Amino acid sequence: MMPRPSEPIRVLIADDHPLLRDGIAAVLGEFDGMTLVGQAGNGLEAVELYRQLRPDVTLMDLQMPVMSGVDAMLAIRAFDGAARLIALTTYKGDVQAARALRAGATGYLLKGSLRFDLRDAIEAVHGGRTYISNEVKSEIDAFFGSEALSARELEVLALVAQGHANKAVGRQLAIKEETVKAHMSAILAKLGARDRTHAATIAYRRGILDP
Repeated sequence: MMPRPSEPIRVLIADDHPLLRDGIAAVLGEFDGMTLVGQAGNGLEAVELYRQLRPDVTLMDLQMPVMSGVDAMLAIRAFDGAARLIALTTYKGDVQAARALRAGATGYLLKGSLRFDLRDAIEAVHGGRTYISNEVKSEIDAFFGSEALSARELEVLALVAQGHANKAVGRQLAIKEETVKAHMSAILAKLGARDRTHAATIAYRRGILDP
């Protein structure tokens, strides 16, 4: 008796860019043993489709309208603790990666490397293993043990990144300008930044601030 072929890995894609979804669908079409079962354009759709389709692996963009990818992963995990989730992003920041992994992702892929890493990532995550792009691993290693910004420092940095001067930041947060300066000094030290602009650049790159 011939052995029964294994079932294909059923994949759900969630990304708000139709062209990227089409591209991923085309790449998946080249792989044996994998099949695309659905596409979602935002996080809420992803949660709803997951409930309906129960895919084996879900590819989840982190930056989406209506509901973010992180929130969608948390919702899916609450519904199905065994869900296999791969975070997709343009950014290799260590903080963003940690946020996705805490939300339940066991895979983390950069969109620029999908053609090269997608199959290995899906197979690894489907098999119960973790898959993180080498570039992201390097970021995580580079900043391992670095001191996190406080909630207030994050508020200050977010406003500074938007171009607000210290006085305006203080006015919006109802704190003194001198206090803003003190927070900025702490932020520069924690991030290893030269100045305000450099701090904002680092924060976006690492995923401390959303672009």
